[in-house]
Amino acid sequence: MSKTANLYVRIEPDLKEQAEKILSALGIPASNAINMFYKQIILQRGMPFDLKLPSETVLNFNQLTEQEVDRELQKGLDDVKNGSVKSARQTFADIRKDYNL
Repeated sequence: MSKTANLYVRIEPDLKEQAEKILSALGIPASNAINMFYKQIILQRGMPFDLKLPSETVLNFNQLTEQEVDRELQKGLDDVKNGSVKSARQTFADIRKDYNL
């Protein structure tokens, strides 16, 4: 076995629990996942994913005024009237096709 080094980190308990459930389902111990992450940092010579702000802000309906909520609902209705929407069935079919599921 190769030499190892210890890594001590602070992480939110809920975040840790959620990630470890997924890793467990995949059969990957957390230490292996961290090793994979570090190896990808080395291979990519940086973070192995884009670090950027989303192009659109996510609406928090709890913080919208009644007029703002009405405006957002109207946008949705206008999309339906203009045919600018897809059915859930078509959306999931597109996802399956894009990800070869």
